[in-house]
Amino acid sequence: MAPVAQPTHGRWGELARVRSGRHGPCSDAGFARRAWLPRLRRALREGRFELHYQPIVSLRDGRVAHHEALVRLADEPGGALVAPAAFLPAAERYGLICDIDRMVIDRVAAVLGRAEHRSGVCIAVNLSALSVSDASMLSYIERRLAHHGVSPSRLVIEVTETASICDMAQAKAFCAGAEELGCAVALDDFGAGFGALHYLKHLPFSYLKIDGDFIGGLPRSAHDQLVVRALVGLARGMGFATIAEFVRDQATMRVLAELGVDYAQGFHVGRPRALAPV
Repeated sequence: MAPVAQPTHGRWGELARVRSGRHGPCSDAGFARRAWLPRLRRALREGRFELHYQPIVSLRDGRVAHHEALVRLADEPGGALVAPAAFLPAAERYGLICDIDRMVIDRVAAVLGRAEHRSGVCIAVNLSALSVSDASMLSYIERRLAHHGVSPSRLVIEVTETASICDMAQAKAFCAGAEELGCAVALDDFGAGFGALHYLKHLPFSYLKIDGDFIGGLPRSAHDQLVVRALVGLARGMGFATIAEFVRDQATMRVLAELGVDYAQGFHVGRPRALAPV
């Protein structure tokens, strides 16, 4: 099975960064213009999506805090995987993104159900803006967790800080409802947009995921270190834990620890694996 290059962020972060070349090569056919509507419908019908899991570790003691589930399309000849940057825009355009989100939720709940005897196993999932705005999504999550016998405390729901959240009132209600259900909420790609502090004020969440643009060159950039230090102080003052994305070397890990970041995610920490963390 051909691997996809490093998904250092959630799938929405990958969309924003695919043009930068950070994620390396993927299936050329996957990026070509294709008849996406029937292709995605078939993938949903026939189970042609795969989930890979990337660990997020504590910078204090090195333990795995939880994993992030990352979706790939597995319908290419020869088993090549198609990165989300290729198919998620089409899924949104054709109104299939909520179906994909629900598929991911159900599969993750099933994985967590199989690992119920291992209380430390937690998994994060990304949700699209359309799913965050879907009034029935929270009840769906609650039903699937109950069906698989999973405590909501073992699911982390990631929502993006960028412009994909277009309805602040609905986003606030969704995040509050998720936390009331017992799930943790992570604010993903924090710092990538212009409304960062606005989101901090209005959205309830447990984790702040610092955008990879501040992490990639951290050991060499005094500016990025200043920003990360400020974000850590802000997060701690508001009671949030911080997660650094796109961690690619030991030097970055060392600086993150010095700056007080709580958790790290990236290729240096652990590559995404198709094997579920059970």
